[in-house]
Order: sequence, then C-alpha cells, then structure tokens
Amino acid sequence: MTTTQRSRPPRPRPGTRPPAPRPRRPPAHRPVARPRRQRRTRLTRRGRLLLLCVLGGVAVGFAGGLVWEPAPDLLAEGLTDGDLVNAERAAGLQIRVETSRAGALDDATLALDGDDVTSRAAVTDTTLTFDAAGLPDGQHRLVLRVPRRAPMPAVQRSWDFTVDATPPDLAVTEPTAALLAGEPARIAGTVEEGVELTFDGEPVEVTDGAFAVDYPEPPAAPVDVVATDAAGNRTENAVTVAVIPSRVTVDEVRSVHVSFYGWATPSLRDPILAMVDRGEITSVQLDLKDESGMVGYPSQIERALQIGAVDPIYDLAGAVAELHARGVHVIGRIVAFRDPVFAEAAWNGGEQDLVLQTPSGEPYAGYGGFTNFAHPVVRQYNIDIALEAASLGVDDILYDYVRRPDGAIENLVVPVLEGTPEQAIAGFLAESDEQLEPYGVGHGASVYGIAATRPTEIAQDIPAMAQHLDYIAPMVYPSHWGPGEYDVANPNAQPYDIVRRSLDDFTAAVAGTDARIVPWLQDFSLGVTYGPAEVRAQIDAARDAGIAEWIMWDPKVTYTAGAYDVLLPPAPEASPPAPAPEPAPSETPAG
Repeated sequence: MTTTQRSRPPRPRPGTRPPAPRPRRPPAHRPVARPRRQRRTRLTRRGRLLLLCVLGGVAVGFAGGLVWEPAPDLLAEGLTDGDLVNAERAAGLQIRVETSRAGALDDATLALDGDDVTSRAAVTDTTLTFDAAGLPDGQHRLVLRVPRRAPMPAVQRSWDFTVDATPPDLAVTEPTAALLAGEPARIAGTVEEGVELTFDGEPVEVTDGAFAVDYPEPPAAPVDVVATDAAGNRTENAVTVAVIPSRVTVDEVRSVHVSFYGWATPSLRDPILAMVDRGEITSVQLDLKDESGMVGYPSQIERALQIGAVDPIYDLAGAVAELHARGVHVIGRIVAFRDPVFAEAAWNGGEQDLVLQTPSGEPYAGYGGFTNFAHPVVRQYNIDIALEAASLGVDDILYDYVRRPDGAIENLVVPVLEGTPEQAIAGFLAESDEQLEPYGVGHGASVYGIAATRPTEIAQDIPAMAQHLDYIAPMVYPSHWGPGEYDVANPNAQPYDIVRRSLDDFTAAVAGTDARIVPWLQDFSLGVTYGPAEVRAQIDAARDAGIAEWIMWDPKVTYTAGAYDVLLPPAPEASPPAPAPEPAPSETPAG
C-alpha cells in the first residue's frame, strides 16, 4: 500500500524568524438558512392561541344566549350631509331615519350641535323622526348613534349642514317719483352679491351689486323683481311705476279756491283763467271731496261708489290737462273727516266704529256727521282719493278738516283711538305722506288759526303735523278771529294786523322742519265788506312776515279784481309787525 505524506514546511535556521503564516481561506460553504420553520411555528402558536380565545369566547357567548347582530341598514330622508337649508325648508325641517330591522332604533341616541335631543325624537319599531324646524342661521351637526350588542360596535351616522333662512337684500332706488306718460323709464337698485336677479322671470345682469333696466316708456303693469340666493331664498318686489299725464311745479303758490260747480260753470271758470293769463295767480285749487262728503269728479274708488258719494260734476283729468297746458299748478283739496255721506252710510251699515259718537252712544251730529279720524278704514278712504287724484296729475294734495270737532273732548267718543287725538291726526298725515311719496306730489294740511297756540282744542299739533307735510295752510281769515286776539281789537276790520301777527306764530311752530307756511287768506265779506284794499292788506301782511305764498278763499268763487299784483318779486325777510291802529267801529264777526 502506498502512503501519501503531506510535505511540511522547512524549519527555520537558527537565528532567523519563521515566515509569517499564510492567511487561510475559509472553506467554501453555502449560506446558513434562516430558521423559517421555527418562526412559522411561533406565529402559528400565537394564532392558534388567539383563535382558541375567540372561539372560546364565542362558545361562551353562544352558551349565554349571544346572537350575531349585523349593522342595521339606515335610510335617511329630509337631510343630506353637507346640505344647505333655505328659509322654506328650515320652517318645516324634519329628518326621518328608517331601518328594516324592528327595534333597532329603540336605544338610539340623537345629538344636535353637541346637545342630546333624543327625547325630542319620535321612535317607532322601524323609524326615528326628528323635528328640526326653526333652527337659527349657521352651521349645524346632527349625530345619530345606534348601539348593538357586545362585542359589535355601535353604528353612527352624522350630518353636517348649514341653515340660511335670510332672504337676500334687494332695494329698488329708481324711480323715486312718478314718471310722465310716454317718456323713457328706468328701474334700478341694489342687490346682495352672488344672487340671481330676474325681472318678470327674465335674468338681469348685476354688476358690483347694482342693476338697472331701461324701458322706452313706463311699464303699465307692476314689474316682478325677484332676487334668489344660493340657498334658494327669495326676495320679491312688485315694482309699480307711478305714471302721471303731466306735472307743473311753481316756485311760489299763489292760488284760489274753486269748487266743483265753480269749475263746471263757465261764468265762474273763465274769470279764473283770466287771472292766470294776467299772471295774478300761479295755481288753482280744485275740490276733490268737499264739506258735503261728495266726490265731485268721476272717481272709481269702490267705497265712494258703494255709498253714493260720487257725483261727477266736473272732469278732473280734463281740468288738470287744461291748467297744465297753461303752466298752472293744481292743488286738490280733500275735506277729510267732516263727511256726512260716509258717516251716515257707515252708521246705517253697522259700522258704528267708523263714526265719532257721543257719550250716550249716538253718532256725533255736528257738521252733519264726522267720521272717525282714528279708524284705519276712514283714513284709507281719504288717502285713496288723494292717490287717485295724484295719478290724474294733481300736483298737490291739501287736506281740510283734518282734525277733531271743536269743543270739549269729554263730549266725544272716538272708537279704536290709541294715544291722543293730536297723535292720531299726525299719524294719518304720516300714512298719507308715505303712500303719496311715489307720485312726488306736494302734501299740505289746512289748520285753524288758533292751532299754533291751542293745539288740543281741535287736535292740530303743528310741529307734529309739519313732520309729515310740505306745507301748513293756516286759515288766518280776519273774519274768523274774535276781538282782542293777538291784541288786535277788531281783527275783521284790521286784516293786516291779525294776519301779520298770527303768521309769526305759525312760522315759529314749523321751525326745524321742512314744512313751509302757505296761508289761507280771505276774499269774501263776512261782517265787514272786503274789497281790493282788504284783500291786498292780507297779502302784504304775509309778505312782511316773509311769506309770498297764499291760497285765497271765496266760497262763491268770485275774486276781487284789482287786488292781486302781477308777478310779485320774491318775498323779503320778515320785518317786525307794525303797531295795530285803532279800528273803526264795525260789526264783530262770528269766531
């Protein structure tokens, strides 16, 4: 047998270092395998342990009566997550949740904005209903929690929604007054940003919150202006454009009273037109409803027709057209609360509250019948006449008998009166002023001469009334003052003195308001014969008080020739009143 021997390295010589050993290469080998089997074994043991626990718990649960309970199906109506609720929906907002599993909602809880509202919900076997009407504007959150048997987790549904019940801002700023028939018209205004705007259903462009629509002539029917915001809230405005046939304005009112028959009778009307042609007057006052309670033109007001108050003695529209063609301003006079026709019809018709009464329960008989100045129906009746006249082109509305009857207030019963009679009268004028505003007419009230100093005697509080009027027309007729008034011994015989002094009080009474004074003066004889000098004296007294405007009264509509200047210059500043001279003896007129 041959034996193979390994060669050995030579031994080093004495005194030398042995050579450094070579580095040995590790023997070639395969990477050591990871102990996968062992790790799988550990995971399997954990899984088995967990599985055994679960199965054990389930087994115990089933042994104790546990029933597997899947999540209930929930179908909601009336609200969605992210909803935007407008005013119409907010007023009746109701959320209804329905499930197919009976009793699933028995233990449900409901929270609104963090507050438990479960007690407010109506629950049946399969439904839950919650009334959320009337929620304030803003963001809201509604949370429904439906519990299940352990160990199943509860089911929760939530709705985040916003209530916006505020309609968008919409303001119509044009037109501000009545428009002339046949002329171009514009409806303009402002609206809240981000809204949709329509005119009679047609979209209108909005630029920086402003809009304007032009028409070749004023629209005959009301224009339905509608603004709709993102939530669907709507603001509607039916814009009625007041249209008048013509308009005349004057710097100074110098007018004369003309009755129904005064205008209808050529022999009375023609001298009035002659005064116009001579430049003596700038205005004519036409009666609309007079002291009899009759309406003297062909009115279409329903109640006036029902009670037989319309007697078309003259054509108001034709009269206005004729006077405007001459450049003459027209005042329409309405005798307001002295109204025998209305009072009788109301009393006989079972509307006793529309009539002033005595403490014994009878209708007040003074002046033939006096209507209730505090009652809305009576007030609106007079305003309706004013509105009709304004639509026919009358330039000013002047109320007369806008007061209570004179005498002790204890002798009157005023149904539905709240506050004082003075407040009721001022309130009527405020209502009239508001309703007449679209027509741009002047607005005045005739008052007693004593009203400046004795307002409660007839319920005419001048400062309060002036707040709602363009002018106060005090009846400072010299014949209507008693001896000694304003230290004038015989006012009827001293027209200058009584007019001058009384107007000073009225001027002071309207100070601080926008109202001016346009006095009634007298061109008739009562106790003292009046001619050009007496009429002229009153005009001069007004001018010296700083007032160049006036309305002359003559019940016969026969005005004094030679008493009126032509185109008077502007009134000077008021001068101090002259001392009153001693009057000549004369008959004392009735107060």
